[in-house]
Amino acid sequence: MLQRLLFGLIAVTSLTLAGCAHSPQQLSPQPKLNAQLAPVGHGQPVVVKVVDGRASQTLGTRGGLYPETSAITVAGNDILPKLQAQAEAAVRLLGFTPTPNAYNAPQLTVTLAELKYQSPKEGMYVTEATIGATFKADVANANRRYSGRYGASLDQRFGMAPNQETNTKLVGDVLSDALTRLFKDQAIGQILGE
Repeated sequence: MLQRLLFGLIAVTSLTLAGCAHSPQQLSPQPKLNAQLAPVGHGQPVVVKVVDGRASQTLGTRGGLYPETSAITVAGNDILPKLQAQAEAAVRLLGFTPTPNAYNAPQLTVTLAELKYQSPKEGMYVTEATIGATFKADVANANRRYSGRYGASLDQRFGMAPNQETNTKLVGDVLSDALTRLFKDQAIGQILGE
C-alpha cells in the first residue's frame, strides 16, 4: 500500500515538474524554397549575400512557469549557410549565375531581419505559440536600387509542450514561407536582369 502511494506521488511530482519547467532548445531548421520561379535572366552573374540582421539569436521562450530557463535559439552560423544555399538556388531558378564576387555584377543581399517565437506568459502548460520570420531584400544593379520586406507567421496550438523536433519543423516552415515570398517578388528578378 505504502509502495503504491509512493509511486503515485512520484508520478504526480514528475508530471507537475514537466508542466513547470522546460529546458532550452537550440534549433537547426532546414528552410526550403517552395516555389517554381520563372527564369528571367540569361546566365548573368549575380553576387548573392545572406546576412543575419537579428538583434539576438534567441527567438523567445517556450513559456511555462519558468520561461527564463526555456529559451529557443537558432545560431547564425547554423542558419546562414542553409539560407545562402537556398538563395543561390533561387537565383539559379531565376536564370542567373550566383557568384561570390564579380566586378560590376548586380548584387542581391538577403537579410534575416527577424525570427521570433512567442508563447503565452501565463499558465503552466504551453498550449500555443506564434512563430514569425521576416527577411529584407536589397537589390543593386548599376544605378537601380530596390528593397523589400517579406514576412510569414504561424499560430500553432499544441496538446502538450512541443519538443525540439516539432519546434525545428515549425520554425523551418515559417522561414521557408518568408523566403519563398521574397523570391516570388518579380521586381527582384527584373532589376537583377536589367
